[in-house]
Amino acid sequence: MAALIDAISIKRKGFFELDDVPYSCLDVTISTPTARGGQTLVRIKMRNLLTRAVFDKTFKAGEKFKEPDLVLSEAAFLYSDRDGYHFLDQETYETHTLTPEAVGDSRQLLVENTVVQIHKYNGSPIDIQFPAHVELAVTYTEPGNRGDTSSGGVTKPATLETGLEIRVPLFIKEGEKVRVHTETLEFAGRA
Repeated sequence: MAALIDAISIKRKGFFELDDVPYSCLDVTISTPTARGGQTLVRIKMRNLLTRAVFDKTFKAGEKFKEPDLVLSEAAFLYSDRDGYHFLDQETYETHTLTPEAVGDSRQLLVENTVVQIHKYNGSPIDIQFPAHVELAVTYTEPGNRGDTSSGGVTKPATLETGLEIRVPLFIKEGEKVRVHTETLEFAGRA
């Protein structure tokens, strides 16, 4: 029997099951009553892990949810084709295929051999979770001009090997590898 989770115990980036569907918590706000007898409410911004839909819903603090049958397994990205995105499970050496909808905008972070965590719900892969940073090569950027740094913190656009465009400092050149923050898709340093 799966454990039960109180609504007030749900944290950001946590998982829970509602009506036999797994959800991830994107943000949570707790409203405590100002008057006696009022109920504490928990407003959750949540993502349906099967349909990728995002919405807000408010629950009473004591409402209970099941813990979803989610398993994380480490996998390396192999390739993509018309069937989807293919990953090699690092423990079982099985190939898992995720649909383009399940991968979403994260495809801009995938290069061959990128190691990610795959969420499996009831044994089927449904979602991927990236590490905090990934390393990608800069394929195009304008050269930084001497003297452009007088105002400090000056950046320029750069195109990475996956087609992702980010802002990088002026000293970054074509061919260099940079670290990209996977949540914000921003420059995080040289690789």
